[in-house]
Amino acid sequence: MEEQNQTPDTNTQQAANAAAAPAPEAAAAGPDDVARLTQQVAELEAKVKETYDLFMRATAEGENIRRRSQEEIAKAHKFAIENFADNLVPVMDSLQAALADNTGDLAKMREGVELTARQLAAAFERGKIVEVNPVGEKFDPHRHQAISMVPSEQEPNTVVAVLQRGYTIADRVLRPALVTVSAPR
Repeated sequence: MEEQNQTPDTNTQQAANAAAAPAPEAAAAGPDDVARLTQQVAELEAKVKETYDLFMRATAEGENIRRRSQEEIAKAHKFAIENFADNLVPVMDSLQAALADNTGDLAKMREGVELTARQLAAAFERGKIVEVNPVGEKFDPHRHQAISMVPSEQEPNTVVAVLQRGYTIADRVLRPALVTVSAPR
């Protein structure tokens, strides 16, 4: 019963006395055992130091990889359009040449505009920009924008006419096509 009535300070004192008292094995330890244990402690401390060093290096390398990745992503976002812009520069050159032409030859001007349109179409193709021509297709609100409904012999909600071309880039709608849709009968 007396043990239950002991205070926490008394318990702490008893634990400290037990820890300070040499264990029977330790009392019999000789100088060779002390040297061996000291050597083991030194080896373990060296291993801990090596492991900590490896940990710090790995942490630093992970941080460097994260930072480099963020820089590469920022550069990719910044210069993503560079290739497409490079394809548009010749189109601009052709347009400026057409504007500088003062000959008044309408046939020559038309030929130049057609050439410029082909250059622009080629630039769009290299940039994976595809024209949406939905005439005859079912109306799709994700790819088309209906302006009006007109009576037609076609199925209801079928695209009858395209008022403004739509474009997709890599299967994503860049601009929906403005369309006229057939009305229900």
